[in-house]
Amino acid sequence: MALFEYTGVNSSGQNVQGNVEAVDRKAAIAALSARGQFASDLIEKEGEVIAGIAEGFSFDFGRSRITDKKVLEMTSQLATALKAGLPILNALEILKSQQKNERMFELLDELSIAVSSGQSMSEAMAKHPEIFSVLYVSMVRVGETGGILDKTMQQLVMLMSREVKIRGNLIGASIYPLFILSVGLASMVITLVWVLPKIIKTIGMEPAMLPLPTKILMGLSHFLMSFGWLAAIGIGLAVYAFIKWKRSPQGRVTWDGFKLQLPLFGNLIRTLSVGRFARTLGSLTASGITILEALNVVRDTLGNEVLAQQIDEVSTKVKTGSNLADPLEESGMFPALLVQIVAMGEQTGCLDELLLSAAETFDEQADTVVSRFMAVFPSLLILALALLIAFIIMATLLPILTMDLSIF
Repeated sequence: MALFEYTGVNSSGQNVQGNVEAVDRKAAIAALSARGQFASDLIEKEGEVIAGIAEGFSFDFGRSRITDKKVLEMTSQLATALKAGLPILNALEILKSQQKNERMFELLDELSIAVSSGQSMSEAMAKHPEIFSVLYVSMVRVGETGGILDKTMQQLVMLMSREVKIRGNLIGASIYPLFILSVGLASMVITLVWVLPKIIKTIGMEPAMLPLPTKILMGLSHFLMSFGWLAAIGIGLAVYAFIKWKRSPQGRVTWDGFKLQLPLFGNLIRTLSVGRFARTLGSLTASGITILEALNVVRDTLGNEVLAQQIDEVSTKVKTGSNLADPLEESGMFPALLVQIVAMGEQTGCLDELLLSAAETFDEQADTVVSRFMAVFPSLLILALALLIAFIIMATLLPILTMDLSIF
């Protein structure tokens, strides 16, 4: 991006001046025209672009990122504007003029400049993969190509609303157990490092005479006091190594496969993925995307590499002339109801309608599984913490009880 200094007039005939950021002079003139301003003099400012980039980089640490809720809000507003018949450039300018969030304003301004310079909106959005997913860009591209951008934006709103709702429910339900876990772990460390040694010192009992649970805790206490810093470094390195391994191709497959095998969590992941598969595939095929192209997009939205690889195998078989339902059934990773719906949709030619209708059923199942998981998981976590704390209390009181009994 280059920085241009301009002077000119606006649509009211008033003199204006300022700076505009654009790819080239043509894009800068187009951007000014979209604002209702007409440049009489346009000069590229050399040397200030780098400074501006550095300034933006240093300031970016203090700014919040663009959240999924913000993207959903923008998408909903764009869908409404396009449905009302506004051109995409006008819709972007209106959204930008009403935007109070600085990051969103910059994003909308960049999209507006790109569109006004002749780029498609999908091309402009593809430059921000951290904001717009592959699914998002693909659906926008299909909407632009088929002249149904308003409909595809409405489908995106439906898809994103569901994802934001699920993510919000999971985060909201996990706050309490995580808080309990943090407090419990902090309490155990304080007890082991400060409380337990003082109690044992007050009792004055020889270490060899301590009960076995107390010996175990005292050994752990001495380790934390002597090598606690080393343990913290080791845990940090282990977490870093685990994250790095999990992001590797083989590690991601292994970890995602392990998650699917977990009793409660695996069922939750599978149910959420099936609902996402039905809704996304239905929306893509309804937008005019072919099955093969839709499967390539869907595989990146499932959130599990094992399931994604199954979709790759399904896609390979579809390329060779197979229908969609048979390889889905052969994979063994998708429920019979989904396979039946896909088979019926292929036979009747209403695959998109049936998938979107079935997505409601799968979403209800997902809500039930999420509610059940969040009702059981915190209870199990609290029970585990209660057992640990009970063990610590028992090990702390045993020397006192032993000493009292020895008196008699």
